[in-house]
Amino acid sequence: MSGFSYAEVGATRADVLPRGYNHLRYRTRIGDASVLAAAAEAVLTFAPQRAIGVRITADGPRAVEGLTVTSGLGVGSLRIAAPCEVVWVEGGPQRAGFAYGTLAGHPESGEEAFLVEVADESVWFSVIAFSRPARWYTKAAGPVVVGFQHTYARLLGRALRRLTARNGHAR
Repeated sequence: MSGFSYAEVGATRADVLPRGYNHLRYRTRIGDASVLAAAAEAVLTFAPQRAIGVRITADGPRAVEGLTVTSGLGVGSLRIAAPCEVVWVEGGPQRAGFAYGTLAGHPESGEEAFLVEVADESVWFSVIAFSRPARWYTKAAGPVVVGFQHTYARLLGRALRRLTARNGHAR
């Protein structure tokens, strides 16, 4: 785990986020319990990220522990590469998802988890993250980066809802 750019690897799994970072907790309803399998498959194959225009380059088609994933935000020469490694994956009957942690070269330092789970006969999508600036431009952008992260989580939730509805499952 020496390639990670932060020490608290795996902290999102227990949802005990470390001090000294910006914290993000976002949760939205995706549909009824019948959408869990479709939502889990979408999350584990990075479909919500791709659906909102993020360029995903990964060593494999789905999240597995140790997989290197690079998200590309922006266009052309203005595209920012954000390299990560999958820290943990969960695929149970009531909850599925993964977290990845930042590697050297990422504009932030920290970890982000993407989960779907059944609660109260509904499927909920959550993004849980902790991060702090790791590059001069994210430090200079200050609260703009935090606002972007919250918007990004909401866009992922909307995309996942559309992806599951497209399969005719969401209610």
